[in-house]
Amino acid sequence: RPGASSGILLGATTLPCVMLARLIQLSRILPTDPNGAQEFAYLEMQYWAVSISCASVLAFFLWHLRQSANNEISKALKYGSLMVVLYLVTFLLFFLLKTDGGLLAMTKNGYLLCHGVAAVILIKHILEKFPSCSSFGEGLLVSSGLVVYFGDILARTLSKMEVSASSGAFIHTPGTQSEIATVIQGVLLGLFLLPLLYKSSLQVWVYCRTLGKQRTQAIEKRAEKGTGSAVFYVSLLVVLLFLVPSWTRLVQGLEVHPFVWVLNYMFTNSDERLLLCAYWIFVICVSIRRFYSISKQSKTERILLRKYYHLVAVLIFSPAVIFQPAFLDLAFGAAFALFLILEMIRVWEVYPLGHTIHQFMNAFTDHRDSEILIISHFSLLLGCALPKWMSSGFNDRPLAPFAGILSLGIGDTM
Repeated sequence: RPGASSGILLGATTLPCVMLARLIQLSRILPTDPNGAQEFAYLEMQYWAVSISCASVLAFFLWHLRQSANNEISKALKYGSLMVVLYLVTFLLFFLLKTDGGLLAMTKNGYLLCHGVAAVILIKHILEKFPSCSSFGEGLLVSSGLVVYFGDILARTLSKMEVSASSGAFIHTPGTQSEIATVIQGVLLGLFLLPLLYKSSLQVWVYCRTLGKQRTQAIEKRAEKGTGSAVFYVSLLVVLLFLVPSWTRLVQGLEVHPFVWVLNYMFTNSDERLLLCAYWIFVICVSIRRFYSISKQSKTERILLRKYYHLVAVLIFSPAVIFQPAFLDLAFGAAFALFLILEMIRVWEVYPLGHTIHQFMNAFTDHRDSEILIISHFSLLLGCALPKWMSSGFNDRPLAPFAGILSLGIGDTM
């Protein structure tokens, strides 16, 4: 479609540029920070991971363009292929020159190239299953970001498990990650594994019920409807009560359950945090009730209704960035986890909330949301949260945490 190339370029360059900017920022404190060298080395590895992910997706895209007989596209294909090859050669030379070669360099290269393979597989799945949810550029950005984020989770897990004697040598995971970041990572890891656990458990249940009988579609459908809700809630409890605390204990050494840790954090020196929570609840309840009634009683375009939520985001997040920035990091993670759970309940029609959530969310959807997923609220939340998360720790740019709130809450609303 017209303008698609601009979106692809933006999707391919955004994350590498952000990582590069973060590297430049951290380089300023290397002489004074005792942990700076390790954190810099790990961030450098993440930069190459996200770069390889984006380059691999572009290579996959160029491979598909080969089927076109258009001369103009063929010319662009040659230049694009040349740039991807040059980038991969630069990547290999960088690691060969920086290391002594041998097994360590090969292990690093293989680990990073796995990010590229995973990104290609993920974007194929996104574009095939949810074609209405994103353009190719947006899919590239999402797939690369998810691969790097879960690659970070895998790296931290392997470094703590000591899978091999050399695991800690090529995975430079810094020991400075905050407990808030670990709790968020643990919960998101569990929720992204929840569909796998839920579907597997449901299939086992259906198989056990129909064992020795003729397995028809009608039987499977009735079994799934009758037991799907119970299986979902049991799977959710298993993830939240066992998987998440096990991972946080392994990676961060948390001796208490993450939810207990969150409650302790909220109620320790809690006056400001509790007031902030009360303010959030008030603003959210008033805005949701008002906007939902407008969507049902008027002919206002839905795109305009959704813009109101951008203004609500400014009202909710701006005070927290100023007065409780660390608590806002935790709140962003909790909100994202809640959105994931509610979306799973809506998509799988889990009783008793599935139908109600679908009716409510459908009041704000338009052609950009697919028939399966509704992602507008995820986009708004992550657009505000990611700049804040990435500016945690050392940050010499005071406006960086406000970047998402200002661009989406104000700029995108105008």
